[in-house]
Amino acid sequence: MKTGWKVFAVFAAVFAVAFGLEQMFVRHVVPVSFAEEPQPLWAVETAFVIRALELMSAGVAVIALGLMLAAWVRSLADRSVVNQNTTSSSTGGNQHQS
Repeated sequence: MKTGWKVFAVFAAVFAVAFGLEQMFVRHVVPVSFAEEPQPLWAVETAFVIRALELMSAGVAVIALGLMLAAWVRSLADRSVVNQNTTSSSTGGNQHQS
């Protein structure tokens, strides 16, 4: 389970770095070549690559977070089932004596 959190943290950090780079270097550049005003080609290409990194890392981070939350919920459910089985066996169960 710790590996999943590491994956989430790494890709969240990659997303944060890519977002920071975008804001720092190509803030007002649209990563599409058809803009209303002419933009330098290097800026369009840089914005495209950074946006692609942002979207991929955000997607992987969201998937990792979803999987980790699902594993956490499953472990909670398994724990509650084990606790219910333990309490029913220690109380003798529902056996009726006649």
